[in-house]
Amino acid sequence: MSKPRSLLLPPRTRARALETARGRFAVLDAEPVGERRGTVLLLPGYTGSKEDFLALLGPLSEAGYRAVAVDGRGQNETPGPRGRAAYRRRALALDAVAQAAALGDGPVHLVGHSFGGLVARAAASLAPAAFRSLTLLSSGPGRVARPQRIRIRVLRVSLMVLSKERVWQAMCWLDSRGEEPETTDAPELADFLRRRWMRTRIAQLAGAGRLLLDRQDGTEQLAAVRVPVHLAYGSDEMVWATADLAAAAARTGAHHTVVAGAGHSPNVSHPRELTDRLTGFWQRTGAPAEVSTAP
Repeated sequence: MSKPRSLLLPPRTRARALETARGRFAVLDAEPVGERRGTVLLLPGYTGSKEDFLALLGPLSEAGYRAVAVDGRGQNETPGPRGRAAYRRRALALDAVAQAAALGDGPVHLVGHSFGGLVARAAASLAPAAFRSLTLLSSGPGRVARPQRIRIRVLRVSLMVLSKERVWQAMCWLDSRGEEPETTDAPELADFLRRRWMRTRIAQLAGAGRLLLDRQDGTEQLAAVRVPVHLAYGSDEMVWATADLAAAAARTGAHHTVVAGAGHSPNVSHPRELTDRLTGFWQRTGAPAEVSTAP
């Protein structure tokens, strides 16, 4: 999961509820500096939330973009039903389409991080007119790498037989193995991560995990998306194999960015470099595909 390094809201950012045709969603809404160049809708990953984009909201705002990060249904501060059907790919994609419409800014740039990329890809396939572009951030049309597939399976099984508190304790222990004492989460951040976990619906965690374990390769679907597509990830990405991501970019003709030194969450670790790559892509959406490597 992504871990924000600070919970402070950037300037011009407010936490609010976004009312849509498909219900109410908790969002962080950052207004741009100066003339608005566009609007960006940001979808978080597995076990994540809108706060995963806190470090990115400020740079995007400074670059002239309204940036809106959302808790999906059943995630963190957005309520969600208990039933399995509510967390199928199409239902989540329709939520993203409704969120884009509710922003009232016309077609928006859509960015999905990790699991959010699966939702974003489905949304852009369903309603291309709603989006100006699609960026899959640390997310691929191919299969999740084997170590992460094992971890997701263990998590889903654990949630069936153990309390969420016990599962959380086990996850914290696994994450802390090998860390130096100074890398331990600050108390306020640790408290937030636990509260986020406890607020997220088990049905959402199970449904998202099921979609991440899907064996179907979505490269052909991605190639058929009728909006400009961008694949961006860190050079040290570990959830998807970087070779598979590069191959998908080549096969689909997508713009292709590798953020040097970043892992699975460039939105947390390299927000300004990522902003430069995102805004550059948005400005040249009609240009031929290319690979850029952030320093």
